[in-house]
This record gives sequence, structure tokens and C-alpha cells, in this order.
Amino acid sequence: MKHAGPLEVEVKLRIPSTGALRAELLRAGFTEVHGPAREDNRLWDRAGALLDQDCALRLRQYGEQATLTWKGPKVPDAQLKIRPELETGVADPAAMEGILRALGFTPVLEMVKTRAVFVRGDLEACLDDTPHGSFLELEGAREAIAEAMAQLGQGPEQIEPRSYAALYSQ
Repeated sequence: MKHAGPLEVEVKLRIPSTGALRAELLRAGFTEVHGPAREDNRLWDRAGALLDQDCALRLRQYGEQATLTWKGPKVPDAQLKIRPELETGVADPAAMEGILRALGFTPVLEMVKTRAVFVRGDLEACLDDTPHGSFLELEGAREAIAEAMAQLGQGPEQIEPRSYAALYSQ
């Protein structure tokens, strides 16, 4: 959700449940900035043009906030998901949907999850409950992600390489 530059660096870890990990995040010095809330995500495309380029256009509604995000092609990495990302706030999600439709985009995938957001310095942690399981996402600098994984007792065997879009599509 938040990151220092136009390049998103994150890891998604499959966890048994979000409940126990919430306390671990707080003990590790994270601050909860948004409690668990419903997050609605809709991916948009125009005749497959974005998917063909390994890109995505997402309109997200989380609580009272809405964002439009473009994600560029993934950078190859063994553990982390790294890709260009540009994101901006949206004051009126219904108007943005109208704009996207007027530009020829159509919704291609809808995803719903419950998300809680935590921060520690420049590192963001999200606890997600989805129909496909529970996940911890860590986003920030590579070193901060590795440090947090170790501190929280999360190993590389828990890495979920598939995106939420891939999980929902399957």
C-alpha cells in the first residue's frame, strides 16, 4: 500500500491465522494503523492489453479510502515480489469506475479480503484473511523484510509466490 518509491518490494507469507500474528507484530514494534476491515479490489483491463504485458490496474476500496494502482511487470526474484507501482488516492470510486469504462476498460476480476495494516518505520505489514487462506504481507526494503521475517519466526517455506489475482483466478 505505501512504499518509498515507484518500485514495490514485498513478500506474501502463508500463515495459519492472523489472530496470533497480530500480537507478534505489536511485540515486534509495529503499530496498527488500520484495524481489520473489508477490502474490495477490482482489476481492470482493456482487451487483455495489461495482462499481456504482465501489468495490472486495480481500484481498491478499504474502509473510507480508495486508490487506483498500476502495477508494472514483475522483476525476477527468488523470494520477493518486485515490480514498478504507481498509486493515487481516489475521492469518488464510482466516478473512477465511470472514467475507466469510458476509456474502454472493463472489470476482469473482483477480490474481497479482510485486511489489518501495521507499520514500523518504512516497513508495512498487512494481515489478510481471504477465501484462500490467511497471509502476512511485508512491504519495504529487502533488508527490513528479511529482518522482520526472522523476528516474527516466518521462514522462506511460507512464501506464497502467487499474487492474490492468481489465487482468486484459480
